[in-house]
Amino acid sequence: MCGRYVSTRSPGDLVRHFRVTEWRPQDALEPSWNVAPTDPVWAVLERTPREDREEGSVRRELRALRWGLVPSWAKDLRIGARLINARVETVHEKPAFRRAFAKRRCLLPADGFYEWQQVRAKDTGRTRKQPYFIHPENGEVMALAGLYEYWRDPEVAGEDDPAAWVTTCTVLTTEATDAAGRVHPRMPLALSPDHYDAWLDPGHQDPGGLRELLGPPGGGHLAARPVSPAVNDVRNNGPGLLEKPAP
Repeated sequence: MCGRYVSTRSPGDLVRHFRVTEWRPQDALEPSWNVAPTDPVWAVLERTPREDREEGSVRRELRALRWGLVPSWAKDLRIGARLINARVETVHEKPAFRRAFAKRRCLLPADGFYEWQQVRAKDTGRTRKQPYFIHPENGEVMALAGLYEYWRDPEVAGEDDPAAWVTTCTVLTTEATDAAGRVHPRMPLALSPDHYDAWLDPGHQDPGGLRELLGPPGGGHLAARPVSPAVNDVRNNGPGLLEKPAP
Protein backbone atom coordinates (compact mmCIF):
# COMPACT_ATOMS: atom_id res chain seq x y z
CA MET A 1 0.00 0.00 0.00
CA CYS A 2 1.00 3.63 -0.44
CA GLY A 3 -1.05 6.03 1.66
CA ARG A 4 1.43 8.87 2.22
CA TYR A 5 4.55 10.07 0.49
CA VAL A 6 7.02 12.96 0.25
CA SER A 7 7.30 15.24 -2.78
CA THR A 8 9.58 18.26 -2.40
CA ARG A 9 11.29 18.62 -5.80
CA SER A 10 10.76 21.94 -7.54
CA PRO A 11 8.85 22.03 -10.85
CA GLY A 12 12.07 23.10 -12.57
CA ASP A 13 13.89 20.02 -11.30
CA LEU A 14 11.05 17.75 -12.40
CA VAL A 15 10.84 19.36 -15.84
CA ARG A 16 14.54 18.68 -16.39
CA HIS A 17 14.60 15.17 -14.96
CA PHE A 18 11.56 13.91 -16.88
CA ARG A 19 12.23 15.96 -20.04
CA VAL A 20 8.87 17.70 -19.79
CA THR A 21 7.91 19.92 -22.72
CA GLU A 22 4.99 21.77 -21.15
CA TRP A 23 3.87 22.90 -17.71
CA ARG A 24 1.91 25.84 -16.36
CA PRO A 25 3.62 27.91 -13.64
CA GLN A 26 0.21 28.81 -12.24
CA ASP A 27 -0.22 25.14 -11.25
CA ALA A 28 2.82 25.25 -8.92
CA LEU A 29 2.52 23.11 -5.81
CA GLU A 30 4.25 23.70 -2.51
CA PRO A 31 6.75 21.07 -1.35
CA SER A 32 5.05 18.49 0.86
CA TRP A 33 6.52 16.12 3.43
CA ASN A 34 3.11 14.56 4.07
CA VAL A 35 1.26 14.03 0.79
CA ALA A 36 -2.12 12.47 1.62
CA PRO A 37 -5.06 11.10 -0.39
CA THR A 38 -7.15 13.76 -2.20
CA ASP A 39 -4.17 16.17 -2.13
CA PRO A 40 -3.02 17.73 -5.41
CA VAL A 41 0.15 15.97 -6.57
CA TRP A 42 2.63 16.35 -9.42
CA ALA A 43 2.20 13.96 -12.34
CA VAL A 44 4.14 13.52 -15.56
CA LEU A 45 2.00 12.38 -18.48
CA GLU A 46 1.85 12.41 -22.27
CA ARG A 47 -1.21 13.48 -24.25
CA THR A 48 -2.28 14.96 -27.53
CA PRO A 49 -4.17 18.24 -26.92
CA ARG A 50 -7.47 18.63 -28.72
CA GLU A 51 -6.13 21.34 -31.00
CA ASP A 52 -3.24 19.10 -32.13
CA ARG A 53 -5.13 15.86 -32.73
CA GLU A 54 -5.06 16.19 -36.50
CA GLU A 55 -1.27 16.46 -36.41
CA GLY A 56 -1.01 13.68 -33.83
CA SER A 57 1.69 15.48 -31.83
CA VAL A 58 2.18 14.25 -28.27
CA ARG A 59 3.26 16.54 -25.42
CA ARG A 60 4.92 15.49 -22.19
CA GLU A 61 3.32 17.55 -19.45
CA LEU A 62 3.89 18.22 -15.77
CA ARG A 63 0.47 18.65 -14.20
CA ALA A 64 -1.15 18.86 -10.78
CA LEU A 65 -3.70 16.05 -10.32
CA ARG A 66 -5.93 14.98 -7.45
CA TRP A 67 -4.68 11.83 -5.71
CA GLY A 68 -7.42 9.19 -5.68
CA LEU A 69 -8.65 7.98 -9.06
CA VAL A 70 -12.28 8.67 -9.94
CA PRO A 71 -13.47 6.50 -12.87
CA SER A 72 -15.28 8.35 -15.63
CA TRP A 73 -18.49 6.44 -14.82
CA ALA A 74 -18.44 7.30 -11.10
CA LYS A 75 -21.37 9.32 -9.77
CA ASP A 76 -19.46 10.87 -6.87
CA LEU A 77 -15.98 12.36 -6.52
CA ARG A 78 -15.65 10.82 -3.06
CA ILE A 79 -14.97 7.37 -4.49
CA GLY A 80 -11.44 8.57 -5.23
CA ALA A 81 -10.46 8.39 -1.54
CA ARG A 82 -10.84 4.59 -1.81
CA LEU A 83 -8.91 4.28 -5.08
CA ILE A 84 -5.53 5.78 -4.17
CA ASN A 85 -3.74 2.50 -5.06
CA ALA A 86 -4.06 -0.09 -7.82
CA ARG A 87 -2.48 -3.53 -7.43
CA VAL A 88 -0.10 -4.30 -10.29
CA GLU A 89 -1.29 -7.92 -10.32
CA THR A 90 -4.88 -6.99 -11.25
CA VAL A 91 -4.79 -3.40 -12.56
CA HIS A 92 -5.34 -4.48 -16.18
CA GLU A 93 -8.65 -6.20 -15.38
CA LYS A 94 -10.31 -4.16 -12.64
CA PRO A 95 -13.21 -2.03 -14.00
CA ALA A 96 -12.03 1.08 -12.16
CA PHE A 97 -8.54 0.95 -13.68
CA ARG A 98 -8.43 -1.04 -16.92
CA ARG A 99 -9.29 1.85 -19.29
CA ALA A 100 -6.71 4.12 -17.67
CA PHE A 101 -4.14 1.31 -17.73
CA ALA A 102 -4.60 0.99 -21.49
CA LYS A 103 -4.52 4.70 -22.37
CA ARG A 104 -3.77 7.05 -19.46
CA ARG A 105 -0.59 6.25 -17.59
CA CYS A 106 1.59 8.67 -15.66
CA LEU A 107 4.58 9.00 -13.37
CA LEU A 108 4.20 10.46 -9.89
CA PRO A 109 7.49 11.96 -8.62
CA ALA A 110 8.35 11.27 -4.98
CA ASP A 111 11.32 11.63 -2.65
CA GLY A 112 10.13 8.54 -0.80
CA PHE A 113 7.09 7.14 0.96
CA TYR A 114 5.87 6.22 4.44
CA GLU A 115 4.81 2.88 5.85
CA TRP A 116 3.89 1.92 9.39
CA GLN A 117 4.87 -0.96 11.64
CA GLN A 118 3.51 -2.05 14.98
CA VAL A 119 6.21 -1.79 17.66
CA ARG A 120 6.05 -2.68 21.35
CA ALA A 121 7.47 -0.40 24.03
CA LYS A 122 9.98 -2.19 26.25
CA ASP A 123 8.94 -0.35 29.42
CA THR A 124 5.13 -0.55 29.16
CA GLY A 125 4.56 -3.41 26.72
CA ARG A 126 2.10 -1.27 24.78
CA THR A 127 2.08 -1.30 20.99
CA ARG A 128 2.02 1.72 18.74
CA LYS A 129 2.29 2.45 15.03
CA GLN A 130 5.78 3.61 14.15
CA PRO A 131 6.12 5.42 10.78
CA TYR A 132 9.13 4.69 8.56
CA PHE A 133 10.40 6.81 5.70
CA ILE A 134 11.44 4.58 2.79
CA HIS A 135 13.53 6.20 0.06
CA PRO A 136 16.28 5.51 -2.50
CA GLU A 137 19.70 5.25 -0.86
CA ASN A 138 21.18 7.46 -3.58
CA GLY A 139 18.68 10.26 -2.97
CA GLU A 140 17.36 10.19 -6.54
CA VAL A 141 13.72 10.98 -7.29
CA MET A 142 11.34 8.02 -7.40
CA ALA A 143 9.06 7.81 -10.45
CA LEU A 144 6.01 6.00 -9.09
CA ALA A 145 3.98 4.23 -11.76
CA GLY A 146 0.51 5.74 -11.87
CA LEU A 147 -2.71 6.02 -13.86
CA TYR A 148 -4.87 9.07 -14.41
CA GLU A 149 -8.49 9.61 -15.38
CA TYR A 150 -10.88 12.44 -16.28
CA TRP A 151 -14.16 12.84 -14.39
CA ARG A 152 -17.01 15.12 -15.42
CA ASP A 153 -18.70 16.84 -12.49
CA PRO A 154 -22.45 16.65 -13.22
CA GLU A 155 -23.16 19.61 -10.92
CA VAL A 156 -21.24 22.02 -13.18
CA ALA A 157 -23.41 23.09 -16.09
CA GLY A 158 -20.94 24.67 -18.51
CA GLU A 159 -18.92 22.24 -20.61
CA ASP A 160 -16.13 24.80 -21.02
CA ASP A 161 -16.03 25.67 -17.33
CA PRO A 162 -12.62 24.51 -15.97
CA ALA A 163 -14.40 23.29 -12.84
CA ALA A 164 -16.44 20.85 -14.93
CA TRP A 165 -13.54 18.41 -15.24
CA VAL A 166 -11.43 16.87 -12.49
CA THR A 167 -8.27 14.91 -13.32
CA THR A 168 -7.37 12.27 -10.75
CA CYS A 169 -4.68 9.63 -10.33
CA THR A 170 -3.70 6.46 -8.51
CA VAL A 171 -0.40 4.79 -7.54
CA LEU A 172 0.40 1.23 -8.62
CA THR A 173 1.62 -1.05 -5.83
CA THR A 174 3.55 -4.30 -5.84
CA GLU A 175 5.12 -6.78 -3.42
CA ALA A 176 7.66 -5.00 -1.24
CA THR A 177 11.37 -5.64 -1.71
CA ASP A 178 14.60 -4.50 -0.12
CA ALA A 179 14.23 -2.47 3.09
CA ALA A 180 10.55 -1.77 2.39
CA GLY A 181 9.73 -5.47 2.76
CA ARG A 182 10.87 -5.42 6.37
CA VAL A 183 8.27 -2.78 7.18
CA HIS A 184 5.22 -3.62 5.03
CA PRO A 185 4.35 -6.36 2.49
CA ARG A 186 3.31 -3.87 -0.22
CA MET A 187 5.02 -0.82 -1.71
CA PRO A 188 4.54 1.65 -4.58
CA LEU A 189 6.10 0.51 -7.85
CA ALA A 190 8.85 2.82 -9.07
CA LEU A 191 9.95 2.70 -12.70
CA SER A 192 13.54 2.99 -13.85
CA PRO A 193 14.38 5.80 -16.33
CA ASP A 194 14.74 3.39 -19.25
CA HIS A 195 11.03 2.55 -18.90
CA TYR A 196 9.69 6.12 -18.68
CA ASP A 197 9.09 6.59 -22.41
CA ALA A 198 7.28 3.29 -22.98
CA TRP A 199 5.10 3.70 -19.88
CA LEU A 200 4.02 7.23 -20.76
CA ASP A 201 3.44 6.58 -24.49
CA PRO A 202 -0.37 6.74 -24.99
CA GLY A 203 0.05 4.82 -28.23
CA HIS A 204 1.44 1.83 -26.36
CA GLN A 205 -1.74 -0.08 -25.55
CA ASP A 206 -0.64 -3.73 -25.53
CA PRO A 207 -1.47 -5.10 -22.05
CA GLY A 208 1.23 -7.74 -22.22
CA GLY A 209 3.94 -5.28 -23.23
CA LEU A 210 2.84 -2.82 -20.55
CA ARG A 211 2.91 -5.46 -17.84
CA GLU A 212 6.46 -6.35 -18.83
CA LEU A 213 7.46 -2.84 -17.76
CA LEU A 214 6.12 -3.51 -14.28
CA GLY A 215 8.74 -5.96 -13.09
CA PRO A 216 10.99 -5.58 -10.04
CA PRO A 217 10.87 -2.00 -8.77
CA GLY A 218 13.40 0.33 -10.39
CA GLY A 219 15.33 3.15 -8.80
CA GLY A 220 18.08 1.32 -6.95
CA HIS A 221 18.28 0.13 -3.37
CA LEU A 222 15.92 1.47 -0.74
CA ALA A 223 16.63 2.54 2.80
CA ALA A 224 14.11 2.67 5.64
CA ARG A 225 14.38 4.62 8.88
CA PRO A 226 11.95 5.50 11.67
CA VAL A 227 10.68 9.07 11.68
CA SER A 228 8.57 11.36 13.82
CA PRO A 229 5.09 10.06 14.73
CA ALA A 230 3.84 13.55 13.86
CA VAL A 231 3.46 12.27 10.30
CA ASN A 232 0.48 10.22 11.51
CA ASP A 233 -1.62 13.38 11.42
CA VAL A 234 -2.21 14.61 7.85
CA ARG A 235 -2.45 18.18 9.15
CA ASN A 236 1.26 18.13 10.03
CA ASN A 237 3.83 19.02 7.39
CA GLY A 238 7.40 20.20 7.07
CA PRO A 239 10.91 18.71 6.99
CA GLY A 240 10.73 17.99 10.72
CA LEU A 241 8.57 14.96 9.93
CA LEU A 242 11.69 13.16 8.66
CA GLU A 243 13.57 13.63 11.92
CA LYS A 244 14.45 10.66 14.11
CA PRO A 245 11.73 10.05 16.72
CA ALA A 246 12.43 10.82 20.34
CA PRO A 247 13.51 7.81 22.41
